[in-house]
Amino acid sequence: MQERQERTFGRKKCYFCKTRIAEIDYKDVSTLSRYLNRWSKIDPASRSGVCAKHQRQLSGAIKRARFLSLIPYVTR
Repeated sequence: MQERQERTFGRKKCYFCKTRIAEIDYKDVSTLSRYLNRWSKIDPASRSGVCAKHQRQLSGAIKRARFLSLIPYVTR
């Protein structure tokens, strides 16, 4: 049988789908900080290349990490 190839049409493949991460951990600050811009705002899915399912999990994990002071709300 042939492997089914996914069409990405020039878009980035979702990092979390590629590495088969089921749930995004809010304590993994280094991974979460990859998806923040220089003003600590959450990057949109179009820029980060994350699928819609993982973008929702990612934003929830970032918000939880901010609440627990693992990530700053704003940087100057």
